[in-house]
Amino acid sequence: MPSIHALANPARFLKIARPLTPALLLAGAALILLGSWAGLTLTPPDYLQGETVRIMYIHVPAAWLGMSGWSGIAISSIVFLVWRHPLAAVAARAIALPGAVFAALCLATGSIWGRPTWGTWWQWDGRLTSMLLLFFVYLGYMALARADADRGGDGRIPALYGVAGSVLLPIIRYSVIWWNTLHQGQSIGLTQSSIDASILWPLWLTLIGFTLFFAAIVLMRMRTMLALAKAEARMRRMAA
Repeated sequence: MPSIHALANPARFLKIARPLTPALLLAGAALILLGSWAGLTLTPPDYLQGETVRIMYIHVPAAWLGMSGWSGIAISSIVFLVWRHPLAAVAARAIALPGAVFAALCLATGSIWGRPTWGTWWQWDGRLTSMLLLFFVYLGYMALARADADRGGDGRIPALYGVAGSVLLPIIRYSVIWWNTLHQGQSIGLTQSSIDASILWPLWLTLIGFTLFFAAIVLMRMRTMLALAKAEARMRRMAA
Protein backbone atom coordinates (compact mmCIF):
# COMPACT_ATOMS: atom_id res chain seq x y z
CA MET A 1 0.00 0.00 0.00
CA PRO A 2 1.38 3.46 -0.84
CA SER A 3 2.32 5.64 2.11
CA ILE A 4 0.83 9.06 2.75
CA HIS A 5 4.03 10.60 1.37
CA ALA A 6 3.64 8.63 -1.86
CA LEU A 7 0.03 9.78 -2.22
CA ALA A 8 1.22 13.40 -2.05
CA ASN A 9 2.10 12.92 -5.71
CA PRO A 10 -1.00 14.15 -7.61
CA ALA A 11 -0.51 11.70 -10.48
CA ARG A 12 -0.35 8.72 -8.11
CA PHE A 13 -3.34 10.01 -6.16
CA LEU A 14 -5.41 10.43 -9.34
CA LYS A 15 -4.54 6.93 -10.47
CA ILE A 16 -6.21 5.61 -7.32
CA ALA A 17 -9.02 8.19 -7.10
CA ARG A 18 -10.37 7.75 -10.63
CA PRO A 19 -11.64 4.16 -10.24
CA LEU A 20 -12.40 4.60 -6.53
CA THR A 21 -14.77 7.55 -6.99
CA PRO A 22 -17.55 5.77 -8.96
CA ALA A 23 -17.21 2.66 -6.78
CA LEU A 24 -17.78 4.69 -3.61
CA LEU A 25 -20.56 6.70 -5.24
CA LEU A 26 -22.52 3.67 -6.43
CA ALA A 27 -22.04 1.69 -3.22
CA GLY A 28 -23.03 4.69 -1.11
CA ALA A 29 -26.15 5.44 -3.17
CA ALA A 30 -27.23 1.79 -3.05
CA LEU A 31 -26.86 1.61 0.74
CA ILE A 32 -28.66 4.95 1.23
CA LEU A 33 -31.60 3.78 -0.86
CA LEU A 34 -31.72 0.38 0.80
CA GLY A 35 -31.45 1.79 4.32
CA SER A 36 -34.03 4.52 3.66
CA TRP A 37 -36.47 2.02 2.17
CA ALA A 38 -35.99 -0.36 5.10
CA GLY A 39 -36.35 2.44 7.62
CA LEU A 40 -39.58 3.65 6.06
CA THR A 41 -41.24 0.30 5.43
CA LEU A 42 -39.71 -2.50 7.51
CA THR A 43 -39.24 -1.01 10.97
CA PRO A 44 -41.95 -0.39 13.57
CA PRO A 45 -42.76 3.08 14.93
CA ASP A 46 -41.18 4.09 18.21
CA TYR A 47 -43.38 3.57 21.27
CA LEU A 48 -42.91 7.22 22.31
CA GLN A 49 -42.09 9.20 19.16
CA GLY A 50 -44.18 7.19 16.74
CA GLU A 51 -43.45 7.61 13.03
CA THR A 52 -41.28 10.71 13.55
CA VAL A 53 -38.39 8.52 14.72
CA ARG A 54 -37.78 7.53 11.09
CA ILE A 55 -36.05 10.85 10.41
CA MET A 56 -33.08 9.55 12.39
CA TYR A 57 -32.00 7.51 9.34
CA ILE A 58 -31.07 10.85 7.74
CA HIS A 59 -30.41 13.01 10.81
CA VAL A 60 -27.83 10.77 12.49
CA PRO A 61 -25.65 10.29 9.36
CA ALA A 62 -25.89 14.05 8.68
CA ALA A 63 -24.71 14.85 12.21
CA TRP A 64 -21.92 12.26 11.96
CA LEU A 65 -20.66 13.64 8.65
CA GLY A 66 -21.03 17.27 9.71
CA MET A 67 -18.62 16.59 12.58
CA SER A 68 -16.43 14.08 10.73
CA GLY A 69 -16.04 16.52 7.88
CA TRP A 70 -14.44 19.06 10.17
CA SER A 71 -12.26 16.32 11.68
CA GLY A 72 -11.04 15.66 8.14
CA ILE A 73 -10.31 19.36 7.64
CA ALA A 74 -8.37 19.51 10.91
CA ILE A 75 -6.32 16.39 10.12
CA SER A 76 -5.59 17.58 6.58
CA SER A 77 -4.60 20.99 7.93
CA ILE A 78 -2.17 19.43 10.42
CA VAL A 79 -0.63 17.29 7.67
CA PHE A 80 -0.23 20.38 5.50
CA LEU A 81 1.32 22.46 8.29
CA VAL A 82 3.74 19.74 9.42
CA TRP A 83 4.70 17.97 6.18
CA ARG A 84 3.67 20.53 3.55
CA HIS A 85 1.80 17.94 1.53
CA PRO A 86 0.11 19.87 -1.29
CA LEU A 87 -2.78 17.41 -1.48
CA ALA A 88 -3.57 17.94 2.19
CA ALA A 89 -4.64 21.54 1.51
CA VAL A 90 -6.65 20.38 -1.50
CA ALA A 91 -8.35 17.71 0.63
CA ALA A 92 -9.30 20.25 3.31
CA ARG A 93 -10.85 22.60 0.76
CA ALA A 94 -12.65 19.69 -0.91
CA ILE A 95 -14.17 18.55 2.39
CA ALA A 96 -15.47 21.98 3.39
CA LEU A 97 -18.51 22.29 1.10
CA PRO A 98 -19.99 18.78 1.61
CA GLY A 99 -19.23 19.09 5.33
CA ALA A 100 -21.19 22.34 5.47
CA VAL A 101 -24.07 20.79 3.50
CA PHE A 102 -24.33 17.87 5.93
CA ALA A 103 -24.10 20.21 8.93
CA ALA A 104 -27.00 22.20 7.47
CA LEU A 105 -28.90 18.97 6.78
CA CYS A 106 -28.34 17.95 10.40
CA LEU A 107 -29.79 21.25 11.61
CA ALA A 108 -32.77 21.06 9.23
CA THR A 109 -33.70 17.45 10.06
CA GLY A 110 -33.15 18.09 13.75
CA SER A 111 -35.54 21.03 13.58
CA ILE A 112 -38.17 18.93 11.78
CA TRP A 113 -37.71 16.13 14.33
CA GLY A 114 -37.86 18.57 17.24
CA ARG A 115 -41.19 20.14 16.27
CA PRO A 116 -43.43 17.17 17.20
CA THR A 117 -41.03 15.90 19.90
CA TRP A 118 -40.26 19.13 21.78
CA GLY A 119 -43.15 21.28 20.55
CA THR A 120 -40.78 23.83 18.96
CA TRP A 121 -38.74 24.15 15.77
CA TRP A 122 -35.67 25.44 17.56
CA GLN A 123 -34.22 25.47 21.05
CA TRP A 124 -31.05 27.29 22.06
CA ASP A 125 -29.57 24.36 23.91
CA GLY A 126 -25.95 23.24 23.91
CA ARG A 127 -26.09 20.65 21.14
CA LEU A 128 -28.12 22.67 18.64
CA THR A 129 -26.26 25.92 19.27
CA SER A 130 -22.81 24.35 18.99
CA MET A 131 -23.80 22.56 15.77
CA LEU A 132 -25.05 25.87 14.36
CA LEU A 133 -21.69 27.43 15.25
CA LEU A 134 -19.93 24.60 13.41
CA PHE A 135 -21.98 25.39 10.30
CA PHE A 136 -20.88 29.03 10.49
CA VAL A 137 -17.28 27.92 11.02
CA TYR A 138 -17.55 25.90 7.80
CA LEU A 139 -18.73 29.01 5.96
CA GLY A 140 -15.87 31.01 7.47
CA TYR A 141 -13.34 28.42 6.37
CA MET A 142 -14.61 28.43 2.77
CA ALA A 143 -14.51 32.22 2.63
CA LEU A 144 -11.01 32.31 4.14
CA ALA A 145 -9.69 29.62 1.78
CA ARG A 146 -11.11 31.49 -1.22
CA ALA A 147 -9.60 34.79 -0.06
CA ASP A 148 -6.23 33.16 0.61
CA ALA A 149 -6.19 31.61 -2.87
CA ASP A 150 -7.21 34.89 -4.53
CA ARG A 151 -4.34 36.79 -2.91
CA GLY A 152 -1.83 34.07 -3.72
CA GLY A 153 -1.37 32.88 -0.14
CA ASP A 154 0.51 29.74 0.83
CA GLY A 155 -2.47 28.10 2.58
CA ARG A 156 -1.16 28.40 6.14
CA ILE A 157 -3.89 30.74 7.38
CA PRO A 158 -6.79 28.46 6.32
CA ALA A 159 -4.88 25.49 7.74
CA LEU A 160 -4.48 27.20 11.11
CA TYR A 161 -8.17 28.07 11.06
CA GLY A 162 -8.97 24.43 10.28
CA VAL A 163 -7.03 23.27 13.32
CA ALA A 164 -8.48 25.96 15.61
CA GLY A 165 -12.05 25.19 14.57
CA SER A 166 -11.73 21.63 15.85
CA VAL A 167 -12.27 22.96 19.39
CA LEU A 168 -15.99 22.83 18.61
CA LEU A 169 -16.00 19.05 18.12
CA PRO A 170 -15.66 18.03 21.80
CA ILE A 171 -18.11 20.81 22.73
CA ILE A 172 -20.71 19.30 20.37
CA ARG A 173 -19.90 15.78 21.54
CA TYR A 174 -20.25 16.46 25.27
CA SER A 175 -22.77 19.32 25.21
CA VAL A 176 -25.60 17.03 26.36
CA ILE A 177 -23.50 16.08 29.38
CA TRP A 178 -22.12 19.49 30.31
CA TRP A 179 -25.41 21.44 30.05
CA ASN A 180 -29.05 20.84 30.84
CA THR A 181 -30.52 20.31 27.39
CA LEU A 182 -33.64 19.13 25.60
CA HIS A 183 -31.51 17.10 23.21
CA GLN A 184 -31.29 13.46 24.20
CA GLY A 185 -28.00 11.97 25.30
CA GLN A 186 -25.94 9.46 23.38
CA SER A 187 -28.12 6.59 22.21
CA ILE A 188 -25.61 4.63 20.13
CA GLY A 189 -22.21 3.40 21.26
CA LEU A 190 -19.58 1.06 19.91
CA THR A 191 -20.72 -1.82 22.10
CA GLN A 192 -24.31 -1.05 23.06
CA SER A 193 -27.32 1.05 22.17
CA SER A 194 -30.45 2.25 23.92
CA ILE A 195 -32.38 2.00 20.63
CA ASP A 196 -34.18 -1.26 20.01
CA ALA A 197 -32.53 -3.45 17.36
CA SER A 198 -35.76 -3.66 15.33
CA ILE A 199 -35.52 0.10 14.70
CA LEU A 200 -31.74 0.49 14.71
CA TRP A 201 -30.52 -1.84 11.96
CA PRO A 202 -31.37 0.31 8.88
CA LEU A 203 -29.42 3.16 10.46
CA TRP A 204 -26.15 1.30 9.91
CA LEU A 205 -26.97 1.04 6.20
CA THR A 206 -27.66 4.77 5.79
CA LEU A 207 -24.70 5.68 8.01
CA ILE A 208 -22.25 3.66 5.92
CA GLY A 209 -23.98 4.71 2.70
CA PHE A 210 -23.80 8.43 3.40
CA THR A 211 -20.17 8.07 4.52
CA LEU A 212 -19.22 6.38 1.24
CA PHE A 213 -21.21 8.99 -0.69
CA PHE A 214 -19.42 11.78 1.22
CA ALA A 215 -16.03 10.24 0.42
CA ALA A 216 -16.95 10.05 -3.29
CA ILE A 217 -17.94 13.72 -3.34
CA VAL A 218 -14.65 14.70 -1.67
CA LEU A 219 -12.65 12.70 -4.23
CA MET A 220 -14.59 14.28 -7.10
CA ARG A 221 -13.94 17.76 -5.73
CA MET A 222 -10.24 17.00 -5.22
CA ARG A 223 -9.94 15.74 -8.80
CA THR A 224 -11.71 18.87 -10.07
CA MET A 225 -9.43 21.17 -8.07
CA LEU A 226 -6.31 19.40 -9.36
CA ALA A 227 -7.58 19.61 -12.94
CA LEU A 228 -8.29 23.34 -12.58
CA ALA A 229 -4.84 23.94 -11.06
CA LYS A 230 -3.22 22.04 -13.92
CA ALA A 231 -5.17 24.00 -16.51
CA GLU A 232 -4.29 27.30 -14.83
CA ALA A 233 -0.59 26.38 -14.75
CA ARG A 234 -0.70 25.49 -18.45
CA MET A 235 -2.34 28.82 -19.31
CA ARG A 236 0.32 30.69 -17.35
CA ARG A 237 3.07 28.87 -19.22
CA MET A 238 1.42 29.70 -22.54
CA ALA A 239 1.03 33.36 -21.55
CA ALA A 240 4.70 33.54 -20.55
